[in-house]
Amino acid sequence: MQWETVIGLEVHTQLATKSKIFSGASTAYGAAPNTQACNVDLAFPGVLPVLNREAVNCALKFGVAVGAEIGKRSVFARKNYFYPDLPKGYQISQFELPIVGRGELTIELENGESKVIGITRAHLEEDAGKSLHEDFHGLSGIDLNRAGTPLLEIVSEPDMRSIKEAVAYARKIHQLVVYLGICDGNMQEGSFRVDANLSIRPYGQEAFGTRTELKNINSFRFLERALNYELERQIDVVEGGGRIVQETRLYDADRDETRSMRSKEEANDYRYFPDPDLLPVEIDESLLEQIRDGMPELPAAKLQRFIQTYALGEKEAKALTASRPLADYFEVVVEAGGETKMAANWVTMELGGALNKAGLNLADSPVSPEQMGGLLKRIADKTISGKIAKQVFEAIWNGEGDADTVIEAKGLKQITDTGAMEPIIDDIIANNPKQVEQFRAGKEKLLGFFVGQVMKATRGKANPEQVNELLLKKLKA
Repeated sequence: MQWETVIGLEVHTQLATKSKIFSGASTAYGAAPNTQACNVDLAFPGVLPVLNREAVNCALKFGVAVGAEIGKRSVFARKNYFYPDLPKGYQISQFELPIVGRGELTIELENGESKVIGITRAHLEEDAGKSLHEDFHGLSGIDLNRAGTPLLEIVSEPDMRSIKEAVAYARKIHQLVVYLGICDGNMQEGSFRVDANLSIRPYGQEAFGTRTELKNINSFRFLERALNYELERQIDVVEGGGRIVQETRLYDADRDETRSMRSKEEANDYRYFPDPDLLPVEIDESLLEQIRDGMPELPAAKLQRFIQTYALGEKEAKALTASRPLADYFEVVVEAGGETKMAANWVTMELGGALNKAGLNLADSPVSPEQMGGLLKRIADKTISGKIAKQVFEAIWNGEGDADTVIEAKGLKQITDTGAMEPIIDDIIANNPKQVEQFRAGKEKLLGFFVGQVMKATRGKANPEQVNELLLKKLKA
């Protein structure tokens, strides 16, 4: 039987606020356990939550970006469940009246086509704490630093029909929230996590099959692997005569498998009810107008601008606008003197390769965009050749200063004086009579051999164009 895959995603986006959603405690990552949880986060009696306005603004930016219906009146609700890392016994979330309603997002597929994925809702909520199991020898510890961290949970429609579509959608959401500046997108630190709902049904059947939910996946690679495993597992179960049980499953990256975590709760299991300690959120048109006016340039608009303004090909422009930090880096390089095509190549290839090799993010790059622009400026004005530029780049990477400092200190200026080059070329021609004879007999590919000899003799500092011209003139004389 042929099976169709049905996937919907719930993306938990940590909002980039300095303090928590209902308290003034810090959201900074990496603090010692339980040093960033105040009385509100710890649910002490008598304390009251106060909504963080910036979290509301972040949610509105997302809603505007995906063309969603904005709830003019949204309500916080108590979602009741009892976990050790949730001191209140309930999570403050939104249920019937979320702040962001239906919207949509267009993803690009591998075959070049586009597909619109529906967004059901996006609601504000607080994160829970974190259970620690590894350092307590048979016991569990609780770190409540994350308790109260503001999240925007973005729920999609079950519109995805392949694992590739699901990964493309998750990546597109990640790109968008980072562009909007409402999330740092750091998946290793838990700022962007995905729950995936997957079911199968025979092709042509309208009704959905029973779904399972894969929780808290924090990398795109793990998302793809988890969905692949779960898809195969469900097909094996059904074709073996079994039935799928609706449940929440955990993905074990070390064993590359999913395993049952708990039965899947329904909404009525949570006994939602409006939180009596928080007033409804009223959104007026003036606030929405303010949000629209302050929206940054979104990925699709930036892509078109890069193509038109910098005369880049679509492939280059897509690579550069894949992330906002990379696009910003490129634009500073150009402002600092880099020619656009050359800048695109150096940023994506040379810098990107070096960062990958070193295992660094762009934010940790030892070469600033101003330094990169200065380096490209010296290629453009022929102070150095492209080959020497790689040496200069390496020196900048190693902290030896900007391009001009390195060029001067290492004596790397390009030789453009033909009077200085001619004796070198004459010696090479004189010392390689056999190759000269072959070249003059028609084996013109040997020009590369002579160019290489000149570059070797000048330690790569000769101007390649001039070397070619002089060699041809002398070899054909």
